[in-house]
Amino acid sequence: MEVKQAEFIKSAAKPKDYPPAELPEVAFVGRSNVGKSSLINVLANRKGLVRTSSTPGRTQLINFFNINGMLTLVDLPGYGYAKAPPDVRKQWRPMIETYLAGRDNLKAVVLILDIRRTPSDGDLEMLAWLASYGIPPIIVLTKCDKLSKNERAKQAALIAAAIGREIGGLLPFSALSKDGRDGIWQEIERLAGISA
Repeated sequence: MEVKQAEFIKSAAKPKDYPPAELPEVAFVGRSNVGKSSLINVLANRKGLVRTSSTPGRTQLINFFNINGMLTLVDLPGYGYAKAPPDVRKQWRPMIETYLAGRDNLKAVVLILDIRRTPSDGDLEMLAWLASYGIPPIIVLTKCDKLSKNERAKQAALIAAAIGREIGGLLPFSALSKDGRDGIWQEIERLAGISA
């Protein structure tokens, strides 16, 4: 997709505060510090659309972004390790689950995994949760530039086995080189039912 317009719409914690469900939505989820903000910024072709931080767990609300007036990208709080107060962390799970379970215009969820790590319990839980709600996942492996070609292939095979997926269904991505951007957009467009 050629992104001509990318705008922050609003942040929300509760359904009453979400923007109107007029456009198809694709949400992004992953453990803290997995490169979620960088991925969204590369897809949107805007450096500072989503604030990136070296502190895991900076996203504490659900953030909505309008892309070309055709699609909404939704940045969900990261799970797992995060330097946020425990009471804030406790609110994230219900916030994420409420959004995923109740948003009728949600077409897919981009589950982001760090290619260097084995999937966490949180990652496996998220996949099972999406399956139970019939929400198709788009599985993206970030930080691919940190490994050699051989290491990438080996790690991708381990991750595919751990999550019970075909290796061809995992989309490699590098925020540095932007490799993988077009393939991820193709999946988003297909599942959101839009043509750019």
